[in-house]
Amino acid sequence: MELLKKYLRKFLMNHASLRVFVRKIHVALKKKKFEMAASGAEIDKKLVIFETFMGRQYGCNPRAIYEYMLSDERFDDFTFVWVLNDEGKVKEFPQLERAKVVKLRSDEYYKYYATAGYVITNSNLDYGIAKRDGQKFLQTWHGTPLKRLRCDIEAEEGNALNSLEEINQKNDLDVKRYDYFISPSAFSTEKFRSAFNLTNLGLEDIIIETGYPRNDLLFKFDEEYAAKIKSDLGIPDDKKVILYAPTFRDNQHDGSGYTYKTEVDFDKLRRELSDEYVILFRAHYFVASQFDFASYKGFVIDASGLDDITPLYTVADLLITDYSSVFFDYANLKRPMYFYMYDLEDYADNIRGFYIDINELPGPIIQEEDELIKAIKAGDWSYDDKYKAFNEKYNYLDDAFASKRVVDILIGEE
Repeated sequence: MELLKKYLRKFLMNHASLRVFVRKIHVALKKKKFEMAASGAEIDKKLVIFETFMGRQYGCNPRAIYEYMLSDERFDDFTFVWVLNDEGKVKEFPQLERAKVVKLRSDEYYKYYATAGYVITNSNLDYGIAKRDGQKFLQTWHGTPLKRLRCDIEAEEGNALNSLEEINQKNDLDVKRYDYFISPSAFSTEKFRSAFNLTNLGLEDIIIETGYPRNDLLFKFDEEYAAKIKSDLGIPDDKKVILYAPTFRDNQHDGSGYTYKTEVDFDKLRRELSDEYVILFRAHYFVASQFDFASYKGFVIDASGLDDITPLYTVADLLITDYSSVFFDYANLKRPMYFYMYDLEDYADNIRGFYIDINELPGPIIQEEDELIKAIKAGDWSYDDKYKAFNEKYNYLDDAFASKRVVDILIGEE
């Protein structure tokens, strides 16, 4: 069955008109399920549903907001629902004992979306879901944008799954449902209004500049917390930690999903760095299951399957990334970072392009692996004026209280 689905997806990738038709049928069926769930059902003003990356994870901004609400006595009598495709996460995360867990697009899923007073997500919602009178929808999103998003994407060939017209149509279906959209800075507000077509849709005012709730942890954790994370990951006390977090490439796809080749020689890195470092490898969730580092045991730890990247920041002595927005969050820790952009020209010209001048980045841009190794070994890094200016422009709202600010706006005054 899975093989059949793979071939069908690959076929639809190459036949745009048929792909659009099939998607319309799928959306119509989902809308019908939602309408049946909503028929005669009342809105529960003390029911909140949370969803991260379409049920893939218990993490990001929705998790931070949820855990804040658990600690606030105002919500002791609220009902919380989490959309999680893996129900086993309830055992992994004790915090979920307070919540009901439902699977994406299950009957319960549509029932709770039809009746929840509040909906909190960090990505696309199922297109069958409509906002009913009396509900409030919050889009937290999941990063300050470096690369172009949604309606700002210009490279037609840069997305393996959708034409630009499809991207724009799906965006408008999605964002029309939101009452609030979190922004971490004035810069992000400007880009979100364009990327999500908010200005043209008359939705400019749904933006709330609060900082990112998920970054509250970066201002609250202590040495004991970090030590536990290292212990849980099996990181030796005598080793420094490199967090390597590359993103996926929009034009790399095999018909069943995105693919990604790291373009990194881990044998060379082990020879040169293993005496002093271990690498925490964290891939984008689109390609998180595609790597096998068994032959690098003791040097590379694959953290791609973990739900939340934020705890990894607390133990990382330095960050290596490319075009992922993780560096915006990590910069709050004022620790060193390196941008390994081996395909910079192609990415900038043919795939996404950037919102910011990459000369603003708070670390060196490196395109050759040997130069990356030299930079790590040299360790001649400081929290300089360029890095300070970066934080002052992009992270000035982050502190330990963004979750509270968001909740007070969304629910607190009612």
